[in-house]
Amino acid sequence: MVGSEVYSSEIKKTEVLMENFRRAIGLRIKEVKEVYEGEVTELTPVETENPMGGFGKTVSHVIIGLRTAKGTKQLKLDPSIYETLQKERVEVGDVIYVEANSGAVKRQGRSDTYATEFDLEAEEYVPLPKGDVHKKKEVIQDVTLHDLDVANAQPQGGQDILSMMSQLMKPKKTEITEKLRLEINKVVDKYIDQGIAELVPGVLFIDEVHMLDIECFTFLHRALESRIAPIVIFATNRGRCIIKGTEDIVSPHGIPRDLLDRLIIVRMKPYGQEEVTQIIKIRAQIEGIKIDNEALLELSSLAERASLRYAVRLLTPSNVMAQQNGNEAVTADDVREAADLFIDAKTSAQVLAENADKFMK
Repeated sequence: MVGSEVYSSEIKKTEVLMENFRRAIGLRIKEVKEVYEGEVTELTPVETENPMGGFGKTVSHVIIGLRTAKGTKQLKLDPSIYETLQKERVEVGDVIYVEANSGAVKRQGRSDTYATEFDLEAEEYVPLPKGDVHKKKEVIQDVTLHDLDVANAQPQGGQDILSMMSQLMKPKKTEITEKLRLEINKVVDKYIDQGIAELVPGVLFIDEVHMLDIECFTFLHRALESRIAPIVIFATNRGRCIIKGTEDIVSPHGIPRDLLDRLIIVRMKPYGQEEVTQIIKIRAQIEGIKIDNEALLELSSLAERASLRYAVRLLTPSNVMAQQNGNEAVTADDVREAADLFIDAKTSAQVLAENADKFMK
């Protein structure tokens, strides 16, 4: 996220931060489901007379045969499952699995016994399942704590992990309160202790952190000390400046000192000329620009004098100059010609200072 994202007329600043914190915390749920898995050997819808009268007929049930390497089984399914089979475009020869509890159907692919000799095909072929048709299968699903917050903003049903997951597709939501989050944390802790779920802390990257105000920094104090807090990375290019939301409190990077004490600051060093040359060379290769060694040295010196971004952005206009001049690769003269047309920010500021009387104020 970017620091300026917290300023919204619809949502509180602390709510935006908490939402991003919860997005960065993952939950891996391991669920053992009873499924019927195998290659479809029979798919027969059984029709009966329409009970409402008329000449049409309705599907009363579906007979489906499944085969594995160990045996076969014939199932009698509800007509609602037949609609799911049609949506998945299941036909004889496909490998599918049907969940015993929910009746959900998943088409895994075409059985490899039906594979042809074509080099390219649209179908994905899968091997014939092993074991019995009726089996227990472990299903792993990854969600974030924010997904659970949103799904349960208007709770319906039970409070177990399956009920929480079933709410993910509910359309109507209400405000996510701190009380709701605490309740979800209790349920998550319970299932972590039972081994059903596993907490997977992620990384929250906050760019332009100096844009946060003193209220946000105060909130971050408590959030960072939470047991389930993610790894948080702050990024800023500011030196000593006034903390946003205050009038006269100056601090390094625009971050309060007591929060800085809780951070590990990564030491940043400017690039050397060899490193700059290598970066420009890699960027030229990515953009498909041929450039000779003298041009690379010229761009490196420009990066040292101005900035690396300026030197990288000169690659495209330098390439255009080389094409106009009939050169197969970008030369140092092409780079100098492009630099004369497009100046850097430091040179622009110097021009403005020297010719201040010629510009509007």
